This record gives sequence, C-alpha cells and structure tokens, in this order.
Amino acid sequence: MTLAADFAQNLKLQADIVRIVGDYVSLKKSGAQNYSGLCPFHKEKTPSFSVHATKQFYYCFGCGEKGDVFKFVQKIENVTFPEAVRTVAQKIGVALPKTTFSSEAEAKDARLRTALLDVHERACAFFQECLRRPEGARAREYLAERGLGDETINKFRIGFAPDSGFLLRDRLKGQFSEEVLRESGLFSWKEGRQPSAVSHQEAPPADDRRPTTDNKPATWSPKPDSALTMYSKFRNRIMFPIANEGGRVIAFTGRTLSADEKAGPKYLNSPETAIYSKSRVLFNLDLAKDAIRALKYVVLVEGQMDCISVFAAGFHNVVASSGTAFTGAQAGLLGRFSKQVVVNFDPDAAGAKATERTLGLLIEEEFDIQVLTLEAGFDPDLFVRRKGKDAYKDALKHSQKYFDYLIERARVQFPVRSAEGKQKAVNYLLPHVQRVPSRIVRDALAEEIAQKLNVDHAVLRQELKHAASTRKTATVKTSAEAQVTDAERILIRALAAANQFQSEDSVSDRSGEDDAFDPVRQARYVLSAERLHVGLGTESLMEALLNASDGAELMELPVSDSERALLATILMKDDEELTAEKIEGATRALVRVQIRRRLEQIQRQLESLRAADASQLRSLMDEKLRLKRALMNPGLSSGEISAASAD
Repeated sequence: MTLAADFAQNLKLQADIVRIVGDYVSLKKSGAQNYSGLCPFHKEKTPSFSVHATKQFYYCFGCGEKGDVFKFVQKIENVTFPEAVRTVAQKIGVALPKTTFSSEAEAKDARLRTALLDVHERACAFFQECLRRPEGARAREYLAERGLGDETINKFRIGFAPDSGFLLRDRLKGQFSEEVLRESGLFSWKEGRQPSAVSHQEAPPADDRRPTTDNKPATWSPKPDSALTMYSKFRNRIMFPIANEGGRVIAFTGRTLSADEKAGPKYLNSPETAIYSKSRVLFNLDLAKDAIRALKYVVLVEGQMDCISVFAAGFHNVVASSGTAFTGAQAGLLGRFSKQVVVNFDPDAAGAKATERTLGLLIEEEFDIQVLTLEAGFDPDLFVRRKGKDAYKDALKHSQKYFDYLIERARVQFPVRSAEGKQKAVNYLLPHVQRVPSRIVRDALAEEIAQKLNVDHAVLRQELKHAASTRKTATVKTSAEAQVTDAERILIRALAAANQFQSEDSVSDRSGEDDAFDPVRQARYVLSAERLHVGLGTESLMEALLNASDGAELMELPVSDSERALLATILMKDDEELTAEKIEGATRALVRVQIRRRLEQIQRQLESLRAADASQLRSLMDEKLRLKRALMNPGLSSGEISAASAD
C-alpha cells in the first residue's frame, strides 16, 4: 500500500511523537524537551527509553531501538509502514488520501480488515437497537438484576442478539459480500450441496423462517442459486462487544438467556478473525488505559461482568482477560501502560489456579504484583454489588504481595509440620521462584521461603538457591533427612533412646554439674515442658516419640511412612555420642528458632497497631529489644524466651 506523495512527510510534521508514544508507554518529563519511560521493546526496571519532543525521535539507551513516530508504531503494532501511517493519521484526526497497493493480495487483505471492522460496528449498533425493542425485555431485566444501569449499558455498548437466526444477516447482506460475512465470525452456515463436509458446524436455528412484509405467516426456503444457508451464530444472547485499543469493536461475547441444553455454552465467544486474536486483547483496555496511566496501576480481573461492575463502581483502571486464560502477549500489552498490577480473580479453586498461572506470566515480565483475595463465595462483581465500592476500595488497599499469597497457598495445601509437607510446599513454590529474572530477587525469595516454612538447614537453603539460580523447571529432590536440622536430628536420637534410661521423675540441673545429669532424659524434659519442637517440620514425629510408652517399637509408632523412613535414616546414622554439650547446643538452636518466630509475630503486631495504642506499642518494643539481646547471648537457654517476654 502506498499513499499520496509527501503525505507521510507532512503527517510526520503534524504528529506529536510524545503524544503518540504516550499512548503505549508511560512517559515522564526528564528535561526541557525530553521524556523517558520503560522501553516497550525489552525488559527493564530502570527507564532507558527516551523521546525527544522537538526533534521527534525516540531512542532506547538499553537496547538501541530508535526511529521516528512511524517506526515506533510499525514496531509496536507489528504493521507495515503504510499501516503505521494510517494509524498515526487516525490518531491525530487527519484524513487519508487515496491509497494504492503493491499487489492484489495486499489490497484484498486491507479491504477485508476494513470491511470486518465496519461489519462489527454495524452489528454492535444492531444488537444495541434490539436491546431497546420489546423482544429485548428479558435481556433488560437480566442486566437490571446484575445492577447495570443505562449509563453503564451505553458505556460498554451492551446489546441483545434476538432469537431469530436471520435478522442480523438480512440487515448486513445488502451491505457486505457473503465472503466478508463468513469471515466476520458472526455467522454459521450449512452448505446445502455438501452437508457431510460441515457436520461439525452449528446446526441452523429451529425457527428456519424468513420474515415477510405482507403480514402472512413467515416462511423460509433457501434461494435456489445459493450454496449456503447462513444464520447468526449468536442467538437469544446478551452481547458484550470486545474492542481493540483504539475502541473499535472487533469481536463479541454472548451470554445466553436460555436454560435449554441445546442453547450452547453459557458464554459464546467470537472465533479468531483477521482483526481479532483473543490472546492479544484485554477487555476494556480502550476505556481503562487513561486511568491506568493516571493511577499508575491496573486491576486485572477474570470475567467481563467482573470488569464492568468494578468499572461502574468507579475503578476505571480495570481490565479483564476476555474469555481466555491470561497469556504472555496480554502481559506484554499490559506492561506498556503500567508495571504495577493487582490480580483479583475468583477465590474458588479454579480462580486460584488461574491466579497462579497469571502470576507466573507477570513475574517473567517483571511486574510489581499484588494479589487481592476476596471472601469465599464473592467474585469481584458480586462483592461490589453486595458490599459496595468503599468495601472494594478498602480490599484493594489490603491486597498482599504476590509471594506472600503463594506462601500462604503453599501452607494451606501442604501443612509443613512434617518433612513431607515441607518438601511439597517448597516444590510448589520453586517454579514461581525460577520465573523471576533477577538472581538477587530469586535468592531473597529463597531465603524468605526457608524462613517462613521453618526450613533452617543450610543444605536445603543451598539446594533451593541453586535450583532457583538455574531457572529450570524442576523440583527439589532432597531426601526428607536433608530438610531436618542437626539440632532436630540430635533430639530425635535422644527421644528414641530415652526409654533405655532411668525414669524421668528425677529432674537434674541443666548445667551439667550434677553427677546425675542425663542428657537424654534432659532432652525429653525440655521438649515436654517447653515445647521447643512446636512448629518444626519434625513436630509430629517428636510428639509421637514423647508420647511413646517405655519399650515401644519405634517403627510401629503412629506416624506417616515418610516420618518413619526419616526416623530410620537418623537412627541408622547413630554413630556419635549424645553428650551433654550436644543436647545443650541442640536446645539452644531450637530456642533461637522460637525467639525468631516470636520476633516475627511482634513485628506483625507492630505493623497493625494504631498510634493510639501507645502502651501496647511500648510493651511490644520493649519485648522486641529483650528478645534481640537474648538472641545475641551465646549461652542462650530456653528460659530466655519467657524471661524476655515477661512484662
């Protein structure tokens, strides 16, 4: 396609490159004539992409991309130069001259795309018209039940597809060729001469009649010269238009109003066409993009009704994935407008899995991610309608960091009281760590996992860091024993041998100065009295050993198979003497774990306290200081926790 001479050059002089690029990239003024932002052509966290307002060019100091306004549109839209010129002209409202094409195929493709946009625009107007007619009464009732007023219905251009299979076709057939109508995705058809070849196609509507103009009963018979019987794909459905970035309608989602099984799926989406690729479109981006830039973050929901309800409540920076699982292409598209995102999918099991998949894609694109999890049974649409916009605003403020969400999910799915549960939790989290591009961030996340899952052994931490550093999709294949600290191993050995020694009725001095001091008995006493094993991965195994009767068969204890294997492995390596020093050292290690855990609790309490709680704040700060001092004491004993926590 070529344009009239000098048109492109004149258009370039009229176009404001800052405004055009600003439709795709969030720009900030960084000099008298310079604007900067994150480069849309490569991943980066620090802006290296610059636009010069006067000289009308862009340059990325990170990847070296450069050019004028047409080159930018060509690259970011993946279009030819003539199409880029057309896009820029449309953006600034300049009429296009007559065009010529380099080949018949190019001309045909351009005509088809233009015609398809026109078809969808006219179909949208037709559906809006039908919604206002008497036959749209049930659709209007449904929309009112969903809390959608006229302003929202008009804003989103929601319509109604009548039950007839031919009204839309008859409206459009005089304006567009049969080929264009077939390519639009709005129609199905039956080839009368070759029925076997289309057995997979949707059956024509039962009401196979042609409306008449003489008040006689409607009848239908195919034209003898027509090889196709074409009928509407969308029938008796509420129609939600899907628009591209520029606001042009390119597809539809139809929500059925029929409870009949033969009505098809609840939600029916347009097929992919020359103008619509569902994996590359975000529902409502055309209306949301300005708000996203202004607020510097986006709310990502899963369904179109969720998106419409949240938008209608005043949160205009919301988009939806539009009838498909979130894709890498959509993540890239979203990243052009903001790298700050709040993911708010349904809280049910399917929604949680969709959230996990989406987080993985957003992590790879280096988004700053928060996750909003609503109460059970509430999707965003229902939450806004039942609880109101203020409640949703408050929920947004309390959305959590994405990895806190994932760790919480891991703890719920795989209780970490046992080594087996801990290993499953780590393996669940590891693929998410591996997706993080930054090695520093991956290492920090590995440390956070180890801390929050109470995994203190250096071997596991190194395994996790090593696996994270490779960024390969794998699982940690360490044995259960490798996830147990040296302190736990020593105390498990002591508990397993406890019934070989004297009764625990006699309590000795823990200093070791008493001749009667028995390190094994003392280990049992410490764990029974001070519960230092609570919260460890080996808690349930130690508890079973503590509750075992004298002379009990260790391999018959009421523990899981993995715990039994762990116990056997530890006892098989019972080649070191259990000295008083070893028991004391193991005890101090568990005391330190308890102190760190209590410090985390105090920190969470401090973060949630209000300024008015001055006395409680002071008390917590004092306890925090005492615990930190206790942690620095090399001769730490279990009594330090209760002493430091005392008022």
